[in-house]
Amino acid sequence: MSKTIFQTKVNELGDQVEAFFDEGMFVLFGENVPDTLKDFCHFIDVKPIAGEIVPGDSLDIDGSIYKITAVGNIAQSNLETLGHLTVVFSGASEAGLPGSICVEAKPMPRLSEGSQISILKEE
Repeated sequence: MSKTIFQTKVNELGDQVEAFFDEGMFVLFGENVPDTLKDFCHFIDVKPIAGEIVPGDSLDIDGSIYKITAVGNIAQSNLETLGHLTVVFSGASEAGLPGSICVEAKPMPRLSEGSQISILKEE
């Protein structure tokens, strides 16, 4: 049984989101995105997180589930305050960026306006 600790949806896509697709990563950001990143982000609503994000939790993107393998040390606070999170589909056991989470190395989904994103905690 799993419990949803975070849920949001993609409101808008930057013009250059495809730039990171080949690198197996995407960037989420709330409305206060720096101009230098604006074109590369998927825009979401900033929402609270009901628990701590840890390896072993799952990321649900439009019903596809990806096991979280690593969590950067500022990933949770950035997500909660800025809506900012970099998701890397590498399966790495250590997050390369402090504001990123790594998920299992599966093909990355293409996000679109209206895509649902959740973080699930196993109970």
